[in-house]
Amino acid sequence: MKIQQVIRDNRLELLFQQGSFGIEKESQRVHADGSIVVTEHPKCFGSRSYHPYIQTDFAESQLELITPPNKKIEDSLRWLSAIHEVVLRSLPEDEFVFPLSMPAGLPPEDQIKVAQLENPADVAYREHLVASYGKNKQMVSGIHYNFQLDPTFIQQLFAGQNTYQSAVDFQNDLYLKVARNFLRYQWILVYLLAATPTVDANYFRNGTPLKVGQYVRSLRSSRYGYVNDPSVKVSYDSLNDYVNTLEHAVNSGQLIAEKEFYSNVRLRGAKQARELLQNGIQYLEFRLFDLNPFEAYGIALNDAKFVHYFILLMAWLDEESLESAVELGKEKLAQVAWENPLSATAFQAEGERILQQLLAMLTEIHADEEMESIVKEKLAQFADPSQTLGARLVNAIEAHGGYQKLGAELAIRYKKQAFERFYALSAFDNMELSTQALMFDAIQKGLKMEILDERDQFLSLQFGDHLEYVKNGNMTSHDSYISPLIMENKVVTKKVLAKAGFNVPQSVEFTSVEQAVANYALFAGRAVVIKPKSTNYGLGISIFQQGVYDREDFAKAIEIAFREDKEVMVEDYLTGTEYRFFVLGDETLAVLLRVPANVIGDGVHTVAELVAQKNDHLLRGDGSRTPLKKIALGDIEQLQLKEQGLTVDSVPAKDQLVQLRANSNISTGGDSIDMTDQMHPSYKALAVGITKAMGAAVCGVDLIIPDLTKPAEPSLQSWGVIEANFNPMMMMHIFPYAGQSRRVTQNVLKMLFPELK
Repeated sequence: MKIQQVIRDNRLELLFQQGSFGIEKESQRVHADGSIVVTEHPKCFGSRSYHPYIQTDFAESQLELITPPNKKIEDSLRWLSAIHEVVLRSLPEDEFVFPLSMPAGLPPEDQIKVAQLENPADVAYREHLVASYGKNKQMVSGIHYNFQLDPTFIQQLFAGQNTYQSAVDFQNDLYLKVARNFLRYQWILVYLLAATPTVDANYFRNGTPLKVGQYVRSLRSSRYGYVNDPSVKVSYDSLNDYVNTLEHAVNSGQLIAEKEFYSNVRLRGAKQARELLQNGIQYLEFRLFDLNPFEAYGIALNDAKFVHYFILLMAWLDEESLESAVELGKEKLAQVAWENPLSATAFQAEGERILQQLLAMLTEIHADEEMESIVKEKLAQFADPSQTLGARLVNAIEAHGGYQKLGAELAIRYKKQAFERFYALSAFDNMELSTQALMFDAIQKGLKMEILDERDQFLSLQFGDHLEYVKNGNMTSHDSYISPLIMENKVVTKKVLAKAGFNVPQSVEFTSVEQAVANYALFAGRAVVIKPKSTNYGLGISIFQQGVYDREDFAKAIEIAFREDKEVMVEDYLTGTEYRFFVLGDETLAVLLRVPANVIGDGVHTVAELVAQKNDHLLRGDGSRTPLKKIALGDIEQLQLKEQGLTVDSVPAKDQLVQLRANSNISTGGDSIDMTDQMHPSYKALAVGITKAMGAAVCGVDLIIPDLTKPAEPSLQSWGVIEANFNPMMMMHIFPYAGQSRRVTQNVLKMLFPELK
C-alpha cells in the first residue's frame, strides 16, 4: 500500500499528523532502598474492578497507570502526570514508585503476591503465568503506547485510492502495514530509547547470562525479558492470518489466552481477535518501551512525539517482503538489545537511512520545525552512542554504585517533587484549585472523568451508566437554577433570609457615589460595612468597625465599592467574629475562622517588611494557584492602616496586631483556621437552615458570632448572617492555614455518586 501520493494529491498532510494517544505505564511500588514492597494494592484507590486509571499488572506491588485517549500526546502526558501525583501523594509515607523497568530488590518468589483481582479468572490467569515464566520475569515494567490514526484521515485516504472496494479491508491493511514496518524497524527505537542495561542475578532462574560488568541495551527486549517462547509464531501477513495463527497458538496450548501473546505490536479494537474481522482494527498498541528513569513519569514528551512520527513513517514508507521482513526485524531487535549501550550499533547505516527518510517525510507533510530538531537529535545519536538513553543510564548506574541505588534515589526525588505543590495537580494548574482537588479525588476513587471545558472548569464524571456534570468543583445538578441568582444579589439574599426568620443586619442601598455621600450623616459615628450589591471574593468591601468619622474616608470606600458594581450597600457592622460554614445537604462539613489580613509586629521591621515575610508562606501565592493569597498593600489596606494611625513604613511594637483588612476573605490575604470541632452545634444547624432557604445543595454561609461556645439565640446580639455564597471556595477547608484539613471535595463526590464504594 503506497499512501504518499494519495496524501499529496488530496492535501492530507495535516490530517495525517492527527490521531488519538493513550499511555499505559507499569511500575513497582518500592521501599526507600528500592526493594519491592509485599503490601497489598492500596485500598484508597477503590476497586480495580472498575478503576479507569489505577490498576495492577501482574503483582499486587505492580501499579499500572492508564491515561484516557487524547487527541494530543501532550494531553496524554498531562494525564499521566496527574495520575502519578495522585498515586505518589496517596501511597504510605514509606512507599515510592520505582523509575526503572527491571525490578530491583526482588523479594523471595513465595512473597511475591499475584494481583488479587475480584474476577477469579484474572487471578487464575496470573497463576498460569507463574507456572510458565516464574514470578520474577513478570515483575518487569514498561510503557505501552496506544495510537489511532485519525478516522477522518483514513476515510479520506480510502476515498483517494482505487485499489480497495471495502473501507474496513483498507483500514485493516493500513494498520497491518504499520505493524509490519514497525516490527521490521523496532530495533531503532530500542537503540535510541532502551533503558534496561542490567539486573540483579537473582532475576534469572538458571544463573545470569551477563558477564561481570557487562551492560546491554535492553534486557526487557531480549529473550530474557518478558517474551513468549520463540516457538509461538503469529503472522501479520493479513488479518485472517493473524487471527488464525493466534487462535492456533491458544488452541494448541502454546498460549493460555490471546492476551498472553506479547508481541511489541498488538492489533486493538475487540476483546477477541476474531471480532476484528468484523469490526476492523481500531488502533495499535506498541509495547516496546522501557521506562525512562530520568523522567518523573517514565517517558519524555519529546520521545513520545518522536515515537508518534516514527509510527507515521511506518505508514508512509513502502514495504519490503512481508513475513521475512518481520522476522528480520525480530533478529535485529535481539542483536541490538544485547549490544553494549556505549558502543555503536551494527546497523548504524540502516538506522541513519531510516531517520533521513523520516526527516524527508517531515518536510513533505509540513511538520513543525520542533519535530525536525527532535529527529536530528536522534539521528546524531547513531554517530555518538554516548548520547542515547541507555548509555546515559549506564553512566548514572556506575556513578551511583548500582541501579537499585540510582532507582531508589530517583524514586525518593520524584515523590518529593510530587509534594512540592501538594495542593495542586501540576498538569492542570490553569484550573481552579477547588476543581483540581475534585479531579484529584475523582482520579483516586476511580470515577471516569472528562474535561469538557478546561477554561470554564466544566467536568463530566461517570460511574457505570451514571453521569454527572460539575462546574467549578461544586456546582451540580443538585442545585436549583434560582439559588445562585439569589445569592449573587446581596439585597435579595437578605430579604429571603429575613422572610425565613434569620437574623440579618439592616442596610441601605445606593445607586450612585453622589447619592451615598449625600447621606453620610446617616452613618457618621456608626460602625458600618460598605460593599457592592453583587460581589465575590471580598472585592470592593470596606469595614469601619470603630465607626466612620471622616467624610472623605467614607467617600473613598463608596468609590471603591462602585468599582465592582452599579449598586452599593451600607450595612450595620455586627460585633463578633465572622465564621464561614461549608454546608452540603443536611450537614455542616467544615467551619472556618477567616482572620482578616494582618501582621504581628516585632519591633524591628516595617509593616511592608512584615507583609513580605508573611507572603513567603508555602500556601500563599496569587490565590488562584495557591490556597491562600499574598497580602497586598493597596488603597483599602492603607485606609485600614490609617484607622490605626499607621502607614506601610511604620514599625509596629513587638506582638502588636496590625490589621490590614477588616473583611476576612481569604482572597484578600486573610488567614484560614479550622474551627469545626469548636463550633457549637446550634450554629451548624442554622447554617444548614440558611442553605435550605437559599434552595442550595452546597453553600458557604457567613455568620457573625460573638461567642461560638454559647448556643444560638434569636437576636442579632447572639448571631447574624451576613452572606450566603454559591460555589463556595473549598480549598481553604482542605488546606487551612491552621487546624484540621476537611476534604470536602470527597463529600461532593459522595453526594453525586452515593453508590461509589
